[in-house]
Amino acid sequence: MTRAPGPTLTRPPHPKRGLSSRERGRSNRRPPRALPTPPPAESQTRGPGAARAGYKFAAPSPRVPRISAAQSITLPPTHTDTRTSIDRLALASNPRGLAVPPPGATMCGILAVLGAADWLKHRGPDWSGLYQCEGNFLAQQRLAIVSPLSGDQPLYNADRTIVVVANGEIYNHKKIRKQFASKHTFSTGSDCEVIIPLYEEYGEDFVDMLDGVFAFVLYDTRTKTYMAARDAIGVNPLYMGRGSDGAVWISSEMKALNEDCVKFEIFLPGHLYSSAAGGLRRWYKPQWFAENVPATPYQPLVLREAFEKAVIKRLMTDVPFGVLLSGGLDSSLVASVTKRHLIETEAAEKFGTELHSFVVGLEGSPDLIAAREVADYLGTIHHEFHFTVQDGIDAIEEVIYHDETYDVTTIRASTPMFLMARKIKALGVKMVLSGEGSDELLGGYLYFHFAPNKEEFHKETCRKVKALHQYDCLRANKATSAWGLEVRVPFLDKDFINVAMSMDPEWKMYNADLGRIEKWIMRKAFDDEEQPYLPKHILYRQKEQFSDGVGYNWIDGLKAFTEQQVSDEMMKNAAKLYPHNTPVNKEAYYYRMIFERLFPQESARETVPWGPSIACSTPAAIEWVEQWKASHDPSGRLIASHNSASANHTNHANANGNCAHQANGTNGVPVVANGTATGKMEA
Repeated sequence: MTRAPGPTLTRPPHPKRGLSSRERGRSNRRPPRALPTPPPAESQTRGPGAARAGYKFAAPSPRVPRISAAQSITLPPTHTDTRTSIDRLALASNPRGLAVPPPGATMCGILAVLGAADWLKHRGPDWSGLYQCEGNFLAQQRLAIVSPLSGDQPLYNADRTIVVVANGEIYNHKKIRKQFASKHTFSTGSDCEVIIPLYEEYGEDFVDMLDGVFAFVLYDTRTKTYMAARDAIGVNPLYMGRGSDGAVWISSEMKALNEDCVKFEIFLPGHLYSSAAGGLRRWYKPQWFAENVPATPYQPLVLREAFEKAVIKRLMTDVPFGVLLSGGLDSSLVASVTKRHLIETEAAEKFGTELHSFVVGLEGSPDLIAAREVADYLGTIHHEFHFTVQDGIDAIEEVIYHDETYDVTTIRASTPMFLMARKIKALGVKMVLSGEGSDELLGGYLYFHFAPNKEEFHKETCRKVKALHQYDCLRANKATSAWGLEVRVPFLDKDFINVAMSMDPEWKMYNADLGRIEKWIMRKAFDDEEQPYLPKHILYRQKEQFSDGVGYNWIDGLKAFTEQQVSDEMMKNAAKLYPHNTPVNKEAYYYRMIFERLFPQESARETVPWGPSIACSTPAAIEWVEQWKASHDPSGRLIASHNSASANHTNHANANGNCAHQANGTNGVPVVANGTATGKMEA
């Protein structure tokens, strides 16, 4: 095995190229740009320069002075063949200036804003496409992963009456192609092209037939209507805004909306927007959404098979790829399953069976050590990227700019990922698999140890999965797409989610008497004595938050730095300056200052979730333990059962795959889970 230690990461340039720090601070308040002359009808521009044309909204035709309907889409990165940034796609306003047009409203103009490419080109640096017809514009930026030579967008049906711009990974596209082989003439190798025949056959009621992650806009020139949709969990970010004229805008990043929209908000996961029906509606309706406690017994082989299928389908690629490997359970299982089944895939025929793995951390951090061991065991070509606390601090403003959040845990975890993504892309890799989503589905965070009963446990997992689009999905997507890198997340496969969330939560719960630690069901499912997936001590390694695993000095360094940047007097006035989601400590205050300078709109700050948290809990779970209510630090280290690099906590896996768990915390209060005192919380 070859290991590339990887150089120390250096400070990357600011995403808004050519702007000084002073100019960056006022860039959101620059004067409106001039309107261009629309290109000729039925025109299409291709090539890297198309998105640099600097188009602004064309003036509406005199025949339809008020109907301009703005929809802006910027398609996110976790997609295969078209990581388009449908830059500011204008799609439909109504005469009364309503945010949502009335039912039956038709479209008389689609206007694409290519100026947004300056803000979003990082998401799709490979190619640009523009469609224009009678004052209607559709534009896209592409990150080419599947069919890089033939998947250019926009996509059309045979007579070009239906136009689609999409950013997605449609894993069942070959099956759908066979279904419509006699009815539809496919003109590209894009997996997203199957959206068109599905729409022609089923109208707008086809979205649940797509197996994958996506964000797309479809325009029907025959009815002058459009629809937009986002994937089930919100792996890809998407926002909806309203212009001063009532026009509706959609974009995958806020930075494409904040100059032109008077108000914008998150486009909800699992929803579609229909101009014909006049609003948003939910298309994703799984049984677990009602939060009723399921009763299906634990079936290890069913769980294992569902996860292996989720990983294998995500090996659909026509470009080099790798895996993110922290050495924890989730990323190690992704890497192990990928390595085991890679030889069976078309990707192996193109790129061979060698698998590249990547990790980032401070020198000597827990993740570096554990990842190195897993890489040696699996035989991957392993790359270690080291960063310093100062490297991370220097990147904070860029991370907030790209992530578009001031959430403390998200920024802590995004910064190392942001630095690593740049190095991965520099190596020629355009797609990686990662382990996000497992802790939410399976109750893997350490605070789940203290769930009072299985009903509360299950409700908390439901809350966590529903909120993923504002936390881990946002982080994984935006921190990597900043450099044109795509992340795929097998744990958030729809079929795997159904298996995991339909299981009796009693099996997921921490239980010292039965030797079950967090995510025991996943560990047990892959504890194969004959053909081991991982070494026992890795398979039963305790949960680390990513921001902790990259090195404890990272968080300590952030706290020390922000302590110097924010005075006590500033904290006293925090509620006056920031009445909405008031920062509760200096680290949060520092991030908020940067966010407000980059995104000063009220709508922007309202897109960020807020509330007390311990070890990534929701505010509702804070009620489980009285002392948690007084904590202002969300780190998992505050849970006394946390054992990382601590002599006070021991884990060992026995031959049956059970794990003895002993916590020796002091100055804490015992917390009962499953009727047994299982741990203590540090005071």
